[in-house]
Amino acid sequence: MQEKIKQVASRIKELREIFKVSLPDLAREFGLAEDEYRRYESGTADIPVGVLYELSQRFHVELTSLLTGEEPRLHTYAMTRKGAGVSIDRRKDYTYQSLAFNFAHKRAEPFLVRVEPGEGHFNSHPGQEFHYVLEGTLRVMLDGHELILEPGDSLYFDSTVAHSLTAVTDTPVKLIAVIA
Repeated sequence: MQEKIKQVASRIKELREIFKVSLPDLAREFGLAEDEYRRYESGTADIPVGVLYELSQRFHVELTSLLTGEEPRLHTYAMTRKGAGVSIDRRKDYTYQSLAFNFAHKRAEPFLVRVEPGEGHFNSHPGQEFHYVLEGTLRVMLDGHELILEPGDSLYFDSTVAHSLTAVTDTPVKLIAVIA
């Protein structure tokens, strides 16, 4: 997993340099502390998916390109078979599987997310998110509110607000998340 993070970090740094944007300027543009962004670009810190999505938008590349180094090629439709999405292992408590990795010029990024039981981590990033719970009970902490979602429940929110996801029971939660 650490090697994948370093590869993504290298691609981001290369794009920043190609676009001739300084590290401090880009960190400021994204509302991030310079040290935090420097850790992202060095591959020593986990990069939130929302930040990756915003970076892909900023540099006019597909999120898939940042994650895999390959360009998506499909324009009419993209079908992803069960278990065949591009996996994004960010941290031990969340796993993401990109569900439209091979579709070019997406306006949103859909993921199948698995949230393991344990302590949730807060993050925030530019954009908006939609979550639809498939299995398990999910606790979302959002702007001081505790929201409990059961299978079939959904939530749409401003992801600039600090938020965390936690499986309430001892079993993982599966949900569809769309980041835009």
